[in-house]
Amino acid sequence: MTYFWSKEKNIIVKREIIIMLKSFASKVLAASLFASLIFTGCSKNSKEEERIQAIEKSQEELYSLLKNDKLEAVSRYAIVNQITNNLTALNDKQGVILFLTDWVENHPDDIYNAYWLLLTAYAYLSDGAEPVAEYYFDRILSSYQDLLVKGNSIHFSCLQNLIQISKTPRSRIRYFNELINRFPTNVSITELYLRLALEYEKESEWNEALKAYSMFLAQPDSSTIQIAGEPNAFKKARQLVGFNNSPKDWTFESLDALENAVKRAINRYDWRSLDKYRAKVNFFSMSWKQDEMDPNAQEEFSMRNFMRGNRVRYSKDLDSDSTSSEAYLRTWGWSQYVSVWYLYFRKVNFPQDPDIHGNWEWAGIYIGEKL
Repeated sequence: MTYFWSKEKNIIVKREIIIMLKSFASKVLAASLFASLIFTGCSKNSKEEERIQAIEKSQEELYSLLKNDKLEAVSRYAIVNQITNNLTALNDKQGVILFLTDWVENHPDDIYNAYWLLLTAYAYLSDGAEPVAEYYFDRILSSYQDLLVKGNSIHFSCLQNLIQISKTPRSRIRYFNELINRFPTNVSITELYLRLALEYEKESEWNEALKAYSMFLAQPDSSTIQIAGEPNAFKKARQLVGFNNSPKDWTFESLDALENAVKRAINRYDWRSLDKYRAKVNFFSMSWKQDEMDPNAQEEFSMRNFMRGNRVRYSKDLDSDSTSSEAYLRTWGWSQYVSVWYLYFRKVNFPQDPDIHGNWEWAGIYIGEKL
């Protein structure tokens, strides 16, 4: 045979033979892969069918056992729980819901009904039906005593979920208060007081909001805690509580009135008026890099110490970075070390008092040129 090389003719092996061999090899490989896939698929399908059949057989046996009226509570709990687990394993959420709600309705004396309704709520929650889940979580709180399952409080689990899915501030206020009063060691009290205050604000319950802010500030970690979505929690709480406890007699009805009064006092070197115009709480004096809540930025001082012997001046107009709620007035001549000061004015945010809310205050001083 001369399939590859022929000495007489010295030619390359016939291409058609090679092509045929390649084609044959491809077909064999394809057939092998196809057979393997079929076998694997059949194997997987077979195992899945066996799994489902085993669960269904288990369900039949469990339902049969459950018909025994003489079962002890613990045994009955184990059976109901296993039936629920089997339905969950089959991804039968509606089956879980129907079985458990029917069980609770027909067995009102079952001491584990709170737990069965908790599982019902979870089934609705996993199915995206949050309003229905909320109904069941709230029903457990309102109608069933707390129950420990595997060391976990049913009521605590309900409250945790309700805070996440509830849509109304009024409801969240109730849930936050319950968590604080009933489970103080299970939660971050500091964060909950802050979030409670925010919910009271949404409901325009300013007195309750201030009480919650005060409780937040009273916690030892209030100045250091990191709260998601509330990066300035401590600053805001301190300003509101401090402002509420002050006479608030330094505010001006408009930015123009405040600006003109300060400029007039500078022109006259009237340090007494400047001291009067400064905010009496939360007033800061700091560099642009410092934080307003830095203790070193809150030191008390009199403008007299910086006006005597100095020629103080100010810009004609407010700085270009000024907004509808904050304004900066560039001044200079205060000190031979750092001549430039930016006087910082801000609109008062204090809806608790309509006569004060929206006024303007001189809230601080930024020392040095803007960065």
